[in-house]
Amino acid sequence: MDRLTNYFKVLSDETRLRIMVLLHHNEYCVCQLTGITGISQPNVSKHLAKLRDMGFVKDERKDQYTFYSLNIEDKLFEDILQKIVDRIEDYPTLRLDIEKSKAANKYIELSSIH
Repeated sequence: MDRLTNYFKVLSDETRLRIMVLLHHNEYCVCQLTGITGISQPNVSKHLAKLRDMGFVKDERKDQYTFYSLNIEDKLFEDILQKIVDRIEDYPTLRLDIEKSKAANKYIELSSIH
């Protein structure tokens, strides 16, 4: 039961929901998620750490970046997230995030300049 309530806690936070929907489509590093969502790097990192600690995302180091991807093994959780993604047109913020994610690589290039 704890896992189920934790999942709904995750989805009840807008930032975590946005991150999970983005990770449903692709893996991203913090700089990409920051660029796509416009949310500060510390805030994105904090939410990713919580998602990782809860077992909903996993991370993998590639060169100087750590990339995050979904780690949802529960079919119910997968189905719920899929239903949200299937209705993305009903959620303007999520739809905009997906549109901006098409240019995600530019955020890696920008972060390497700084």
